[in-house]
Amino acid sequence: MTEKVFNVLFLCTSNSGRSLLAEVQLNVLGKGRFRAFSAGSFPAGSVNPFAIAFLKNAGLPTDGLRSKSWDEFAAPGAPVMDYVLTVCDDAAETQCPVWPGQPITAHWSVPDPAAVEGDNAQKSQAMVAAAANLRKRIELLVALPTSSLDRMGIKASLQKIGTA
Repeated sequence: MTEKVFNVLFLCTSNSGRSLLAEVQLNVLGKGRFRAFSAGSFPAGSVNPFAIAFLKNAGLPTDGLRSKSWDEFAAPGAPVMDYVLTVCDDAAETQCPVWPGQPITAHWSVPDPAAVEGDNAQKSQAMVAAAANLRKRIELLVALPTSSLDRMGIKASLQKIGTA
């Protein structure tokens, strides 16, 4: 019997930093049990260079990363999501599309590293902090006993992870 692979969509407003960091980290840490995607309500059109630098420095893949609209994942033929997780407060407050398959949703508030003003070292440190915050939460997600939890239990667990 093959184990279910869970599709996870991380949402952020611009899809240039946090949501992409979450996508890459879950694809690596999920070890094939999770397939992560990311998108934005108002995509920036490019990936934040500090996010790319963090991923490269951490030895994580960057090939194919792009800032994209969440409309891609609400369209016919898009992968059906099991979980949709917002990682920025603006995206959480925006009216989301209706997702095929009625995925479980939760909000994981992560401070926006792109909003940090200062020199490049401060901006880089903000991206590292956002990535570490997301990694901790993703490790908790990967450790969830999904086979023994019902839909309500998974939703409660995802919401609790969002406050971790």
